Amino acid sequence: MTQAVDIAIVGAGMVGAALATGLGQAGLTVAVIDRAPAPAFDPEAAPDLRVSALSAGSERYLQSLGAWPGIRAMRATPYRRLAVWDETPHPLSRLWSGRLAQVTFDATEVGASHLGHIVENSVTQQALWQTAQAQPSVTLISGHGVDGIHQDRHQATVSLDNGQQIHARLVIGADGAHSRVRTLAGIGVHRDQYHQQALVISVRYQGPVADITWQGFHPSGPRAFLPLHSAGPRHPGESWASLVWYDAPEQLARLQRLDDASLLAEIQRGFPRDLPPLTHLDARASFPLARQHAKRYFAGRVVLAGDAAHTINPLAGQGVNLGFQDAQCLQAMIREALREGSDLASPTWLGRYERQRRPANRRMMAAMDVFYHVFSNRIPPVHLARNLGLGAARALPFARNQVARYAMGLQEDLPAVLKPITARLPGLGHL
Repeated sequence: MTQAVDIAIVGAGMVGAALATGLGQAGLTVAVIDRAPAPAFDPEAAPDLRVSALSAGSERYLQSLGAWPGIRAMRATPYRRLAVWDETPHPLSRLWSGRLAQVTFDATEVGASHLGHIVENSVTQQALWQTAQAQPSVTLISGHGVDGIHQDRHQATVSLDNGQQIHARLVIGADGAHSRVRTLAGIGVHRDQYHQQALVISVRYQGPVADITWQGFHPSGPRAFLPLHSAGPRHPGESWASLVWYDAPEQLARLQRLDDASLLAEIQRGFPRDLPPLTHLDARASFPLARQHAKRYFAGRVVLAGDAAHTINPLAGQGVNLGFQDAQCLQAMIREALREGSDLASPTWLGRYERQRRPANRRMMAAMDVFYHVFSNRIPPVHLARNLGLGAARALPFARNQVARYAMGLQEDLPAVLKPITARLPGLGHL
């Protein structure tokens, strides 16, 4: 069986489904291929482990696709404040108050009602599947993977594991960090493995839904609190949250082996005092951390977007926001090619996409690595510098608000306060 379309998208995650929606709305015929079945949503179920901090810029994009109302109808938690502080104990800490080593970003200071929303990845994906399925020109093919991709001057042929073939003028690889499409297109990657992993835990706590997300930085890695929704009438007075504990793999393996009561005790001891009283632990899982960047964003009739093109340190949950920015940019370039009657795989337009997105993605990689390198050590001069830096950020609203607007996706340039630091970070030159 064969099918001819304008565009084949491999990967129906958040970025792939967003591209399918946007390109379908532009009148293009699209086939979306994914091994996984359609996502499901149960309002009574505990939250998924995988959540993202969707920025204000991503919210606007999802609004334009018609997906935001569906997300809000399921579950999305706005946060108005983001706090960051240093938890490293050291004799130099006696020279200043601990609260001088904390900075809080507040939406009101940038004239916004909120900084972003914490949303389960499955919720965002399901809302985007719904908008994609609403487009008459979009076909979703689930339960099958890609066996091969053959390109010639006029088209690319995607062969599926069930023998089906999809003929397309352009193939978009949105199939994640271990992209099969990227491999088949012969595109290599630069990869740096971090020395930490992340343990993610869904918890219930006593208290109302919080409007703040925070990260306390320890030398072994940050520990973060991400507020989610109310736990509902079955658990009155309780709310859900996602906790993230970054640490060495052997430490997280030890935590993973603990029973719930022992792990709860470890969390209460190991997390900052700002953590509300926990009442229940639900699911938990650990994930390796790596920074990865494709050496090229396109090859012939294949182009990459989202995690297939780049992965970053997940400290601030910015990965999907970068993916949505890729999707917006790629959609715009494909629409321009369509308007001009150009080949959808024209190097002119795909080259413009890469020239816009590669430096923007690299800037966010650099910003996340500032936090990783500056906070992940006990060297006294660095410890003093980072605490003075946090204190300065607290005292200088202009610099603080620049960082906030950058994280919200409202400012594209790296904030001036971060530029001299990122220029000295190891390992970023080849990205």
